[in-house]
Amino acid sequence: MEAEDSQGAAHAETVEQLREELRKAKDDHKMAIGAISSLQRQMEIQESELRKIRSEKELLQKQLRLREVKLQAVSNRIVTEQEVRLAEQDNIIHELERTNSQLQAEVVTTRRQFLEQKQAQRETQSKCEALQQTELQTRVALELISSKFERYRNKIIQATFSVEGSQDPQGELTDDDVLEAMQKIFNERTEFQQLLKNKSSRTSLLSSDSSTASPARRRKSSRMEKL
Repeated sequence: MEAEDSQGAAHAETVEQLREELRKAKDDHKMAIGAISSLQRQMEIQESELRKIRSEKELLQKQLRLREVKLQAVSNRIVTEQEVRLAEQDNIIHELERTNSQLQAEVVTTRRQFLEQKQAQRETQSKCEALQQTELQTRVALELISSKFERYRNKIIQATFSVEGSQDPQGELTDDDVLEAMQKIFNERTEFQQLLKNKSSRTSLLSSDSSTASPARRRKSSRMEKL
């Protein structure tokens, strides 16, 4: 009886441990899925920013080409006017220098903006690569958690349906099915142990009553022999 009680307690403890590990594995599984979704959203945001930077880069390059063409056109026009209008040479040269200075300043500014955008693009690309690496690591961790979850589930199924008198599962089992079958077997074992305890108590009581009645029977038998 003590061995069966100990076995029942150990079985209940094992069931509780497996149930706790199953809950923990489920929580880890949900957290991993949430982390992957968050990383995917971050990647989408980074990709959107990358596309925006590329678009701005193309616009700046186009503006740079247009300004360079404009600068060349102004220079050509001034050269032509110098050949035609020698009298206005000083004013034209002054206009050229002023316009050229402005355009050069714009070119420098545009080039600086282009370099800044290029640097930002490299940084964004680096962040995207880091996010991809993190996603890969998270996927690997998710696969490990899923594998661990499946092992725990198989252990529970094996512990539940290897008990004598249990029926083999019909089709694929859900987690609730496994826990319900395991709880049913545990309840049956508890009821059986309680029946054994009750039977043992009744046997002890009958034995005690028999021992108490034996001296009276012996005295009655002795009187009959004397008569």
